[in-house]
Amino acid sequence: MPPFSLRTSIAVLALGAAFGCGGAAADEAQIQRGKYLVSIAGCSDCHTPGGLLGKPDMSRYLGGSDTGFAIPGAGVFVGQNVTPDRETGIGDWSSADIVKALRTGKQPNGAALSGVMPVFAQLADPDAEAIAAFLKSLPPVKNKVPGPIKPGNPVNVFVSVVLPADVYNGLQGQK
Repeated sequence: MPPFSLRTSIAVLALGAAFGCGGAAADEAQIQRGKYLVSIAGCSDCHTPGGLLGKPDMSRYLGGSDTGFAIPGAGVFVGQNVTPDRETGIGDWSSADIVKALRTGKQPNGAALSGVMPVFAQLADPDAEAIAAFLKSLPPVKNKVPGPIKPGNPVNVFVSVVLPADVYNGLQGQK
């Protein structure tokens, strides 16, 4: 091989390696952006055991809550496992499924997410994709979360109840 071709080949390989590293860095940057967005959105509060009680179990981060929200007439809703565990989390969901759920409040099978789950319909494409990349990067947590629990059915988790002020004040013996 003539020296020019060897130099050209080395340069092409070096450029390819540089661009390849850039792609990996972009993926890591996307994951870090998703981590940031999940953090500021407070996702851990509802989706991490202990989060709603002020003592999140970070060893099971986003692995599903142990506290539900009771909404009179609607039932009890527990923050689901959003780690990539295939049996108890969203491991079978694609990135597009996650983005769609965030935007529409619908699971891949068409079922509605909990009424207490915010819908991020206006989330920019790069931000929605970053959240999906972050969730898919998490270690899977095996944690089957109950719910939704229909009104009148027994509940086996702590429950945060949403009550009108007059009902709450009546429970406290206040006028």
